[in-house]
Amino acid sequence: MPSDTVEGMGDKAGRRSGGPGELVVDGITVELRRSAHRRKTVQARREGARVVMHLPQGMSAAAEREWAERMVRRVVGHEARRPALEDPSVLEERAVGLAQRHLDAAAGRPVRPSQVRWVTNQAHRWGSCSPDSGVIRLSHRLQAMPDWVVDYVLVHELAHLVEANHTARFHRLVAHYPQAERAKGFLEGWTAAGGGKGAQEPD
Repeated sequence: MPSDTVEGMGDKAGRRSGGPGELVVDGITVELRRSAHRRKTVQARREGARVVMHLPQGMSAAAEREWAERMVRRVVGHEARRPALEDPSVLEERAVGLAQRHLDAAAGRPVRPSQVRWVTNQAHRWGSCSPDSGVIRLSHRLQAMPDWVVDYVLVHELAHLVEANHTARFHRLVAHYPQAERAKGFLEGWTAAGGGKGAQEPD
């Protein structure tokens, strides 16, 4: 889900009250979901033909329009890059690259999966790994998320090829990925907002 920090929300004049609303940006309907509990961030995700944007309650109409245009550009740009990552061979190459950069040295050996693929039957997990076979499976729901979040789940599952359980060493391995905590928070926020439908941290 593309997200950013809200800056320059403006003064109170012209601010909008709560409740749903819609805007159209470049032919795409943007559903506005305003929240009094959201203070600093704007997030957006694709839901079918529309983009759903979560934003703080009280933004002016001009600010909402500006953020809608910005987030539609991000969502569309993200979708343009996504087809390559959906290719299993590209996904496996990405996993190997992540292992080389973040895990091999700490593990003391090359960390290589036998296979990495997308699956549609993981309703409660973002990813899973079978250490014996070396097969890593990623939930297809990750395809709607930023690349750095997908990378975090890949690193998490790759670490299971070194440590099967969530041991202290396992967590140290995952921590070599610089955006691990940020990505973990992103997934927790996605789940809390209802996007994860009960999904937990990668297995």
